[in-house]
Amino acid sequence: MSKQLFPRATLGVVAALAFVGGLIVAAGFNLTPFGYAAQQKADPTKMAASPATPGVSVAETGNAFVTIAERETPAVVSIVTERNAPKTAMRSPHQNLPPGMDDFFKQFDQNRKPQPEEGSGSGFIVSSDGYILTNNHVVADADKVTVTLLDKRTFKARVVGRDPSTDVAVIKIAGSDFPTLSLGDDAKEKVGEWVLAIGNPLGLDFTVTAGIISAKGRSRELRALMPSQYAIQDYIQTDAAINPGNSGGPLVNIRGDVIGINSAIASQTGFYSGYGFAIPITLAKTVMADIIQYGRVRRAILGVSIQDLRPEDAQAAGLKEIRGALVGGSTPGQESPAAKAGIEAGDVIVAINGQPIDRVAQLQRLIRSQKPGDVVTVDVMRFGQKKSFRVKLIEAPSDEQIAAAAKPAGGDDATPPASYDKLGISVEALTAEKASRAEIPDNQRGLAVVDVDASGPAFHLLFVGRDVIVRVLSPSQKAIPTVADLNSALSQLKDGDVVSLLVYDAQLKATRVVNLRVGG
Repeated sequence: MSKQLFPRATLGVVAALAFVGGLIVAAGFNLTPFGYAAQQKADPTKMAASPATPGVSVAETGNAFVTIAERETPAVVSIVTERNAPKTAMRSPHQNLPPGMDDFFKQFDQNRKPQPEEGSGSGFIVSSDGYILTNNHVVADADKVTVTLLDKRTFKARVVGRDPSTDVAVIKIAGSDFPTLSLGDDAKEKVGEWVLAIGNPLGLDFTVTAGIISAKGRSRELRALMPSQYAIQDYIQTDAAINPGNSGGPLVNIRGDVIGINSAIASQTGFYSGYGFAIPITLAKTVMADIIQYGRVRRAILGVSIQDLRPEDAQAAGLKEIRGALVGGSTPGQESPAAKAGIEAGDVIVAINGQPIDRVAQLQRLIRSQKPGDVVTVDVMRFGQKKSFRVKLIEAPSDEQIAAAAKPAGGDDATPPASYDKLGISVEALTAEKASRAEIPDNQRGLAVVDVDASGPAFHLLFVGRDVIVRVLSPSQKAIPTVADLNSALSQLKDGDVVSLLVYDAQLKATRVVNLRVGG
């Protein structure tokens, strides 16, 4: 078997902040979908419910776009940020001069001040007294934020609060009687419906573009955008032409209601490649309400790591449909209300308060709609048995970053690794020395993954240099501190069976569940 390191993403997902002046332009990316069909007089409140509606002309549709653009653009703003550059970042402009000449010119550099880094993005006004929604990555770490309206009025903005885990920020400008946008309900929008996006791509202020909603509930594909363990990733996908400078701008339905905040694109180059993503406005509204009322986001959590289901996960859980959220373990470094209530690694969450769960993004949004201290009913499937738990939610801690400085869990080759061809892996016992070097807790000791076959069932699911197999969860529960224990646990399995493994990630310092089909 050939050793496999961490897989590369085949499609780059970029959150767009565009910095001008020596750095890359970094201002988020805007979604630009195409609108609905309009009825007579292009009244945006009387649009046809489907672009396939017969009898609606291209001219009428175009007039609808005109009406929405004219009505909505005055409430969209251009945002320019400045970040003071550290003195250590300064470079002398005379580095390539002949010997002896650089000392002469250095005397003129002594009074030269560091140049600030500038960024640009978009936003939109949501209250007549000047509250503005935008992306966190547009205003993060900014020392100065300037807002310009369509009528060329310019204001210095104050950052009210921002939330890295949802990429939402709220800023405010002083004044009154500002034009505003109405906030809609993205849950009512359907794939294929037409939308408009307004923003400031590539310095082209107040650009209006159009497209359709290409998909909803994108999450697993965009994990690289926000590595925080509390990140909520539930994006609206559109085929809009999105470029740097559009981040934070509104994605608007054919009725003129905001349904999303344009945030990112899928691109290998950093420029439009056909796919864009927006944060659902219902999520952004709850974040904004917390920021304005409390000055911070009060996020309710279950206290477990979760992942979307694969066919093997559904089979292991005893589910007929591939739907739900697989529990990978308790959130590290804090009390877990879910674990306290009895939820375990390997459980599949299938409903919250009686509402069925199809995927992780849906579960996250349901929990996000609750408040810390609320009690929810969580239904799970546990290897063929349905169970129900009452869980009292807690507030996520302020420090949302996972410590990720662990050293590889593998090590010297003193003990020959054991190979399992039907799983496509090789493992070796994790000695006390190796565990200490990798900072692995005593209760997470097991077998280190030292090789993964690129053609085996574990490829892209288990990783060399970070994963430790701690326990077999199904078909029987068994700790596996030694190779002999794993041999015993796997001895009765046949091709096509699914084995459920509890795996500790030494890099993320968290557990997850990996279900593998024997023999691929």
